[in-house]
Amino acid sequence: MKIKVINNGHHPLPTYATEQSAGMDLRANIEAPITLQPFERRLIGTGLHIALPAGYEAQIRPRSGLALKHGLTVLNSPGTVDADYRGEIMVLLMNLSNEDFTINDGERIAQMVIARHEQARFELVDELDETERGEGGYGHTGVK
Repeated sequence: MKIKVINNGHHPLPTYATEQSAGMDLRANIEAPITLQPFERRLIGTGLHIALPAGYEAQIRPRSGLALKHGLTVLNSPGTVDADYRGEIMVLLMNLSNEDFTINDGERIAQMVIARHEQARFELVDELDETERGEGGYGHTGVK
């Protein structure tokens, strides 16, 4: 699939690290380092603008290494970039650790996964079909 992209940043376009990678790394496109203090959140620009085909979204997800080693996450994970959005892709990062974390220009800060989706249309009814689970909600199967 080809996706049209404008790169207003000064870093290479995202690429897949391996042949079977699901996500591409997004890089911070910032003028100066940004330090996130513990439990601080901030929007970080990437310089990228994309035009996705109808029926697709770009999901913005945390990088596992940054999450494990530094407590850095994408707060609205996964963030969604809709097919009709043409603004800059921004990443909402949050520092969940007890230590400051400095983001440098060009640093890989998140992953982007391109995914197909459907749009649903609700049909109002008076009752739903029966299932084995029924209305069992959070924790209904217990701890095993």
